[in-house]
Amino acid sequence: MEPITLAALRDRPLSVDEVIAAVQDPRAGGTAFFVGTVRDHDHGRGVTALSYSAHPSAEGEMRRVMEKVVADTSADGRPVWRVAALHRVGDLAVGDVAVVVAAAAGHREEAFAACRRLIDDIKAEVPIWKHQVFDDGDAEWVGAC
Repeated sequence: MEPITLAALRDRPLSVDEVIAAVQDPRAGGTAFFVGTVRDHDHGRGVTALSYSAHPSAEGEMRRVMEKVVADTSADGRPVWRVAALHRVGDLAVGDVAVVVAAAAGHREEAFAACRRLIDDIKAEVPIWKHQVFDDGDAEWVGAC
């Protein structure tokens, strides 16, 4: 069975249920997931709008990151059976779901650790950039260096 069941960017609302369903596995005793939503503030400033842009290689890079997490957990003898991730691109409103990741493993400890690593590595390594507009009219790009 392929451990990476879903790795995609979407320009429409994301489904948490789709991600959870994608990692279902009879071997799994624990499933962990993370849902990132657009908040109304950042570093003490009010946020009114947000848009995500991605490089054309972003889905491939997401899959590469996920493959590394799966390989590393297997090498440690604590395999993750299934992983899935969706990231939103385009214009989002406060409260919208921006990213969903999930990991299913034999036990909760492995599932939580893999889920944490998935979101951290996706944020650090996948070329997705956030443009946010503040309530004072100022704006900034995040992750666009």
